[in-house]
Amino acid sequence: MKVDRDNAAVRQMLAENDRRMAVIRAPFNPITGEGSTFMKDRVKLSIQDMDYDWWIPKQMMKHPLVAALDRYKSVRRLIEEELKLKYDDEAREAVIEELCRVRTRYDFAFWAAFYVYIKPKGGGDDTLFRLNRPQRRLVERLERMRLANKPIRLILLKARQWGGSTCIQLYMAWLQLVHKVGLNSLIVAHQGTASDEIKDMFDKMIDAYPVSMLHALGEEYSEKEKKYVGVGTSGAIHRVPQRNFKIKVGTAERPDSARGGDYNLVHCSEVGLWRKTDGKSPKDIVMGACKGVLYRPYTMIVYESTAKGVGNFFHKEWLAAKEGKSMMEALFIPWFGIDDYSLPLTARERRELAERLWLNRNQTDAASDREEPGSYLYWLWEQGATLEAINWYIHERAGCDDHAMMAAEFPSDDIEAFANSGEPVFEPSQVQKLRRSCKPPKYVGELVGAGDEGPDALKDLRFVLNERTGRLSVWEKPEIDPDEKVKDRYLVVVDIGGRGRKADWSVITVFDRLFMMDGEFPAVVAQWYGHIDMDILSWKAAQIAKWYDDALLVIESNTLETHDKERQVDGDHSQYILNQVKEVYDELYARKQSEEDIRQGLPRKYGFHTNSATKPMVIDTLIRTVRRQEYVERDEGALDEYVVYERRPNGSYGAQTGYHDDRLMTRAIGLHICYREMDIPKVVPRRKPGDRMNSRPRASKSAATIT
Repeated sequence: MKVDRDNAAVRQMLAENDRRMAVIRAPFNPITGEGSTFMKDRVKLSIQDMDYDWWIPKQMMKHPLVAALDRYKSVRRLIEEELKLKYDDEAREAVIEELCRVRTRYDFAFWAAFYVYIKPKGGGDDTLFRLNRPQRRLVERLERMRLANKPIRLILLKARQWGGSTCIQLYMAWLQLVHKVGLNSLIVAHQGTASDEIKDMFDKMIDAYPVSMLHALGEEYSEKEKKYVGVGTSGAIHRVPQRNFKIKVGTAERPDSARGGDYNLVHCSEVGLWRKTDGKSPKDIVMGACKGVLYRPYTMIVYESTAKGVGNFFHKEWLAAKEGKSMMEALFIPWFGIDDYSLPLTARERRELAERLWLNRNQTDAASDREEPGSYLYWLWEQGATLEAINWYIHERAGCDDHAMMAAEFPSDDIEAFANSGEPVFEPSQVQKLRRSCKPPKYVGELVGAGDEGPDALKDLRFVLNERTGRLSVWEKPEIDPDEKVKDRYLVVVDIGGRGRKADWSVITVFDRLFMMDGEFPAVVAQWYGHIDMDILSWKAAQIAKWYDDALLVIESNTLETHDKERQVDGDHSQYILNQVKEVYDELYARKQSEEDIRQGLPRKYGFHTNSATKPMVIDTLIRTVRRQEYVERDEGALDEYVVYERRPNGSYGAQTGYHDDRLMTRAIGLHICYREMDIPKVVPRRKPGDRMNSRPRASKSAATIT
């Protein structure tokens, strides 16, 4: 049976690979429009006396000329019946020229392939610019903003050598040459040679660009007129007089050259490589370049770069855009989205590779430092790579003895792109499997009581929906039977951060352990995530624990204790806060006492203390739990923290620079207590023993079912 299942899985992989390859190999003809950008939003324009059909953007059909052509289905009939003119070659060419001009306003891919010459990668004569697959993705993202009449704001994280910078620059030129008069642009590269290359690309493009296209149709012009003239003596600023716009090229090495002003379009290239110079940080240079750009349609700011470490300006801006906290949109292009990174396979080789991936999908150890484990290669397949792309990766990886270096050059996701020298704790493929159960919360809001602290905080608890400012995400509300209680069902774990914007996040995570009774796994059912004062957080955690049927409340106490030392508080103020909570909430976690502490009659200490002994213990539990898929996660953000969690050269654990591990730590502590310290849940009567028979609660199993 296992062999049959394996064979079926391999056949399924091969069929899926055929589908992926068909998408990659689908015809792309920017002139006819077949397979071009926004294909779902294109319609066929069939004209009887033209050489071929056009697939054009739907919006273009509203133009009077296009609408008339579509109505007559003939250039000749349009000229004779609509325009009432004699049909000849000159009249026909005039109609076709105007039609092409109309299309250039709607279809960037057509304009680029019809009018724009570039130097091809790998050498050879200049060639017309035909968008490759990742460039089409990029243009679709830019166009989505333009067509929505929004300012264009993008941060592009890229693998190398697919022409992302070239595409951005030519898209800006399209806005300047075709759409609006007077759109000034500023390009800032990381060094002089890069800025020279960008300028050379524009020089080449404008030199071959038809003079007629710089003028309105029918407007007089001279073929000898200058299309590109210098401004001033620096050589950094040029102007296209027919369209009344300037292009300025600067470098991060010379911050004064990168200052903005009356500019509408700004392209900051290889921002991740910018270094601090002359007292100017990359942030200062970017802000100076973009300061004059108004937040209006047909303005554009793009930061693009390969990754270069974490914690720098580009990395921080990427994270902000990815989390939706920036005016920029985030776009990442993985290496397997680039057609050059693929090696062909024979039918036999393709099947053998599929079998290898399937059979080794759970293998976590690599045979050598020039290979990846089977689980990683299978993860690449799950991410969308073809077998041909994975074949290329295997061969390329053999030339590199370090995964982090390979990931930096050819990242599979944005996390890998920023990888550093640390040793990742969790296998990406294992984390990816946990994502299958993640989903948006059913409810977002806050839990409120009769008061904010003390006994009143736990009275009259009610959940108030507030999706805009609420910090408590709830996937499953507490299930409480009035007659019976499932003892040890719910567990609430707290990681204390700070109140400042730059402080660590505070996290309260709720686990439901109900189905551990049946040999199944605990599930995350709620999470509070935000910045707040420590004492208020403790009371908020008590409220949540009370709401979840008097759950065991575990507060990680390190931050409280560190806070005491920093403030030089006499005595243990952290225990004072926790003791206050204990006075009104009984189910507060206390550390196990040593025999010596018991003998001396020392008071119990509340809270979980993370130290050199307990942290490896709880992380080991989390590693094992993730590997075995023995809990149900709901929050994608928590899993993002897993991917950047590393074992450092000194043996300690922590998040990569610029990232957090607050949600991760609540899982590590919580799952350790779930599996190592708490009893299996059991049903007990909530009232007197004789009131009802002990039976299973009327709880729906859907509360913790993996979906």
